[in-house]
Amino acid sequence: MPIKIETSFAFTLDQPSDVLLQFEAAAIPEQAIIERNTRMTEAEHCAWVPAQDDIGERIWVRAEGDFEVDYTALVRPQRQLPDLATLARMEPHTMPGEAVQYLFDSRYCQADKFQPFVNSEFGGTEGGARIAAIRDWIAEHFSYEPGTSDARTTALDSFVERRGICRDYAHVLVTLARASTIPARFVACYAPGVEPPDFHAIAEVFLDDPETPGGGTWQLVDATKMADPAETVKIGVGRDAADVSFLTSFGPNNFRRSSVKVTRID
Repeated sequence: MPIKIETSFAFTLDQPSDVLLQFEAAAIPEQAIIERNTRMTEAEHCAWVPAQDDIGERIWVRAEGDFEVDYTALVRPQRQLPDLATLARMEPHTMPGEAVQYLFDSRYCQADKFQPFVNSEFGGTEGGARIAAIRDWIAEHFSYEPGTSDARTTALDSFVERRGICRDYAHVLVTLARASTIPARFVACYAPGVEPPDFHAIAEVFLDDPETPGGGTWQLVDATKMADPAETVKIGVGRDAADVSFLTSFGPNNFRRSSVKVTRID
């Protein structure tokens, strides 16, 4: 089923500044870009560059004054979705280089602090079954409360508070997966059914691929349970939210507005 995306946001730069944007659906095998149109205010400099793991692109912009972005796309997700709970964990020494970096702690995800917790809470599970248990535990114990976290909130902060938004849910899931020696990364995405409508964040974990001997597979997991992996459109991936912000400004800026609408097309 195609997914229609309509995104718009605007900000003001009081002086010439560099801004890194990442909001377009990634052109990758697991999702077909049927249509897309990006319109932006004319800038001194504008260049598309590869994003993390070559999933999607970032846009370098150098501009001053009011800047507006309007983006529309029609995307058909077409990823393989095996039963998560049946997937085995890969032994660390068999993991490919692309996955290894996602075992390590990152700015918002201090996994080493959670090893005793995952061993005691999820000790009877492993692999995809553990990830499913972690997802369900977060969904049961956390409250989705906009405005209760900010750009400084870490997974540890969210774990203590037991509340947050999609960004925080994803950080906690990534952290508990890494504490279980399962590679996990942060995914910026679009998905229908997200309330309130906005850019969404979920996790992605690396597990054994039963159809490829010795191979692994990245699988999407949403602890908020708002996004269906079959209908999710990836924007980009990273170690945590710092790697895939839709707007990173290397200078002062005044963010004025944003609007995201994601719908299913029958």
